[in-house]
Parts: sequence; structure tokens; C-alpha cells
Amino acid sequence: MQVRPLAVADAYSVTPRAFADERGVFLEWYRFEPLEEAVGHPLRLRQANCSVSRRGTLRGVHYADVPPSQAKYVTCLRGAVLDVVVDIRVGSPTFGACDAVRLDDVDHRAVYLAEGLGHAFIALTDDATVTYLCSEVYAPEREHGLQPLDPGLGIDWPSGVEPLLSPKDEKAPTLAVARDQGLLPDYAACRALYAALAASGA
Repeated sequence: MQVRPLAVADAYSVTPRAFADERGVFLEWYRFEPLEEAVGHPLRLRQANCSVSRRGTLRGVHYADVPPSQAKYVTCLRGAVLDVVVDIRVGSPTFGACDAVRLDDVDHRAVYLAEGLGHAFIALTDDATVTYLCSEVYAPEREHGLQPLDPGLGIDWPSGVEPLLSPKDEKAPTLAVARDQGLLPDYAACRALYAALAASGA
């Protein structure tokens, strides 16, 4: 299993080793040791989600209040998506940066993003099936979103795929508005949370 840092600090691409033969394929799509070594603490599993999306469905950019926020380990079990991580932590050296990873049922890659980062993906195929391991349970009062087509985010969404957004995501604020309104996570608070998780081993 290969763990590679992304352009956004505290986010990683994880590529498992797949074993294929005439019967099919076997792989470990999650293993705690290599991820824990990269992140500095284990992923504390509290919830697992699954979404199935038609081509063009764009989910995000989503994030949660810090603390506790929600770290995610995301992979695509069927079809393909373009998965995007955005640094929305005010004060971060990589604030405003984003990185994208294709997740599909061929390479079986996964993406890990730490608490406080923004997350989105667009389905490149019909029936794109994405699963997420989450460090905290969903709490609607702590959840927020940014307009994923905001030019200020600079996300290079694929051409030829018409984005389909939920009404909530379509009406979400831009990065600049969210920052002006004090809605974004604070980088220092995120670092303190990461340090506390590392100290506790959880």
C-alpha cells in the first residue's frame, strides 16, 4: 500500500496493491498501519457512508466545524469519480489550495483528508459508488458547504461532464463569503486537534 501526500497538507492518496487472477481481484482497500504512520494517529472510525451517483453528480464542497470535525477515508467501489480536497483552514500555508485524485474500480485508490479540510467529488460514470469511513458521526448542526463551482476555489472540474448539484450545494456561499462570515475552520485549531489525537493515540 502506497501513501502519497497531496498538494493540500494533511491529505493523502492511498494506492493499494491488487492481486488479480482468473477469478477476479483481491486487495486491502484500508489498512491502518501505513495511514497511521503518514497521519500521525489512527483513523478513529465512527461512521461509514455510501453514496451512489449518476454521471455528473457533484457532491460538496463539504466540511464540519472544528472540533471535532470529521476526517474521511474515501474510495470508489464502482465506476469512477474525481475526488477533490480543498484547504479551507484560515491561516494554513496551503489555504485555498486544492488537489484532485481519480478514484475508480480499476486502481482502487483512496483519499484521506484530515479534519477541517473541504471535500467534494463529481461522478464520471453512472452508478458511481463511493464509500467513506468517517472519524465522527454526521451532525447537521456542525456541517457546512461551499459553492463547488466558485471560481475562487479554482477547482478544475472535468470538461464534458455537466455538473448536477443539490439545491443546498448550489446555494452554498463562496469561499470569500464564508471566510468573511467566519464560517471556515481555523488552522491553529486544526493543528491543536491533530496534536491531541496524536497524543491520545486515537
